Formats: sequence, C-alpha cells, structure tokens
Amino acid sequence: MLFSFIDKIKTKANRSRLKEKKYEFLFEEDLSGEYIVFDTETTGLNPKKDDIVSIGAVKIKDNKILTSQTFEVFIKNSCEMSSKSIEIHRIRPIDLQNAKTTECAIREFLDFIGSRPLVGYYLEFDVSMINKYIKPMLGITLPNKKIEVSEIYFDQTISLIPQGNIDLRFDTILKNCGVPDMGAHNAVNDAIMTAMIFLKLKKA
Repeated sequence: MLFSFIDKIKTKANRSRLKEKKYEFLFEEDLSGEYIVFDTETTGLNPKKDDIVSIGAVKIKDNKILTSQTFEVFIKNSCEMSSKSIEIHRIRPIDLQNAKTTECAIREFLDFIGSRPLVGYYLEFDVSMINKYIKPMLGITLPNKKIEVSEIYFDQTISLIPQGNIDLRFDTILKNCGVPDMGAHNAVNDAIMTAMIFLKLKKA
C-alpha cells in the first residue's frame, strides 16, 4: 500500500515534467491487455557514455507473441563502437550510414509502446538507455510498468535451489525454460526469445 502510494507520487512528479503534451498517452492507464518486450543493442555497457545502435520490440496479447507486429529501428550516432560490441551485435558503423536519427527513432519507439507494460531481460539497462534520450527531449523518464524476466525466473527457482546460487545468464534461462535459441543476436530476435521466456514463466 505504501509503495503504491509512493509510486503514484513519483508518477505524478514525472508527468508534471513532460515538455510535450502529445506524449500524455504514455501516462494513461493501459487497457489493451498487451505487453511490449524490447531489447536494445548498444555501443557498450555504460548508459552515461554509450549510445543505442538498434531497438527491437514485439507485442504480446492473449498469451501470444504477435510476430507480425515487431518493431525494429537502427540509429545513427556519433559514439564510437568498440570491436567487442560489434562482435556481439554484428552492427558496423557502415551499416548505420542510412539509419535514423536518435530523436526520430526514440519517438517512433514511444508511439509503438504507448502506455503498455514493458518486459525485458536485465530491463533496467535498456530502460536507462532509453531514458538517456527522452529525459532531455521530453523532460521525463519512461513511466510504463516494468517486468523483469530474470526476477520472475529467480522467484520461481529459489524454492528449488535453497542455497540461492541461481544462474541468471540468458542462455541458461532460455535452456531451462525450453525455449529454442534463435541464433542471430539482434534486438528483435532477443526480444522474441525474451517474450517466449516470459510466456513460459507466466504459465509455470
């Protein structure tokens, strides 16, 4: 009850900082019954100095992944990509020459997600990367409800492993949930695999 009250105060304060009225919809109650599972590919792992190079997302409705309604955008930015990050996501600077500007991409993403709950794996990082851009643009941080799949997995597994030594690596969760590895590591594929994990955990 107390946490709910505090959340409402935080949301109200966040909303009061909104610079553009057209994005009021982000704060509206979601009645769609849908979830948005999303993932970002970045130039590195430090939200303060690294940038997003792509965002991938997919909708879930009625316990079904709507693969016909995926979202994917590539972003052109000035931040230098490390060879390690290129090795992971296989996106090279040359691949981003005709990509969208950060502002355009982020606005498209906000239109796609609306006020739906957001689901992800280590979602805090992806949300912090999005917030890095929308805070200066719109004055706010993402107000959407956030659902972390590794947290659900931990809560369901801890009773089986009392010692608490639970492997929360993505590949391990994928395997233990019986979800097929889609191979290519990109934002959309990662979002779809995370969506499959989420639905498996919901049924458990």
